[in-house]
Amino acid sequence: VFLYHIYFRWPEREERREREISNGVVVVANDFCSSQKGLTMEEEYDHRRVRRWEELDTDILVRIFQKFSVFELTSGLAHVCSGWRAACCDPILWKTLDLSHMRSSFIKIPLEPYVYVERRSDEALTRILKLSMNLSGGNTRTLIFHFNLFLSDDQLTYTAERCPGLRRVVLPAWNRIKKTGICKAIRIWKDLESLTMPSIANPPYLLTEIAKNCKNFKELKIMGPFEIFFANTLITCLPNLKTLSLRCSAIKREALLKILDGLQSLEVLNISHSHLVEYTGWQPQKKVIVRELDKTIMEKTSRLKKFLTCMEHKTCVMCQRTENDEGIVRWYKYEEGEWKVDEVSSLHL
Repeated sequence: VFLYHIYFRWPEREERREREISNGVVVVANDFCSSQKGLTMEEEYDHRRVRRWEELDTDILVRIFQKFSVFELTSGLAHVCSGWRAACCDPILWKTLDLSHMRSSFIKIPLEPYVYVERRSDEALTRILKLSMNLSGGNTRTLIFHFNLFLSDDQLTYTAERCPGLRRVVLPAWNRIKKTGICKAIRIWKDLESLTMPSIANPPYLLTEIAKNCKNFKELKIMGPFEIFFANTLITCLPNLKTLSLRCSAIKREALLKILDGLQSLEVLNISHSHLVEYTGWQPQKKVIVRELDKTIMEKTSRLKKFLTCMEHKTCVMCQRTENDEGIVRWYKYEEGEWKVDEVSSLHL
C-alpha cells in the first residue's frame, strides 16, 4: 500500500493541484484566511502544499526504509531519485544483512557437492548479493544465511571482500564452499567475534585460520554432531573461547568432558535438546544414548557462569526431534525459523 501511494497516487494528486493552479481554480480550503492575508493563488498553493516524497529528510526516509526487507530495499527504491538512493545507502539499514528467508532451489545428487542448485536460484542470490554490497558500502556487521542456502565459493569470497568489517556470521551448508574459499573469507574478517556454522568433518584448517586472523573471536555455535576430534581441535586453536552452543546435537560424552577441562575461559555452554553418546564394550562397540548428566559432568559445569541444558526426551518436542534425527536435525521438516532459535540470547536470531 505504501509503495502504491508513492508511485501512483501521489504523482496524480500533485499533477491535479498543478492543473488547478494553471486553470485559475481557487483552492477552497482556508479561503477566508487566504483572502485576509492577500495571497495569490500561486502563493496559497506554495504555502499549503505538502512536500514531495523526494524532498523528505533523509533521516525520515531511513526510518521508513527500516521497515523494509533486504529484498524490498534492493527492488529499485534506490533508483527513484538521488535522495532515495542516499537513504538506501545509510549504514543503519545495512548493519545486519539477513538472508535467512532465502533458500536455494536444489536437488540432491550422489556425487560431490551432493546438491545441484538450479541456475535461476543461483542467479537470484548473486543479484541480491551484488545489489546489497553496492548499497551497504562495506558497513555490514552481521551476515546471516539460511542453512539451506547453498552458497558457492565465488559468492562467499565476493561477499567477504565487500564486508571486511563483519563481526558475526551465520554460515549456510558447506556443500559448495571449498577450503580455499572459507579460509580466504576468514582472513578478510579480522574483526570476527561470532560464528554459527554446520558441523565439519575436518575442523583444523578452519579453526586455525580463525585463531590466526580473528583476535576478538569469542563465540561459536555448531549445528550438528560434536565429536572428540572437534573438541581437541577447539581446545588447541581457540582456548580463550567464551561461549559455545551445541544445542540439538549428538555429543560424544568424552568430547564434552574434554571441552569442560580444556576450555578454561569458557563462560557459557548450551547443550539444550542434545543427547550424549557413549560407546561401550569391545568390537563391535555398542552405541549408548545417555539422557541424564552424571555427577562428574555437573561438577565440571559448576564453574561456568551459565550452563543451559534440556534432556527431557519424554516431554520435550525438540529433545525428541534430536533423538529421532540421530543428532543431525532435519530442520526442513519442522516449523520455519525453528533453526534460528538458541537459548543463548546473543546467538538467537
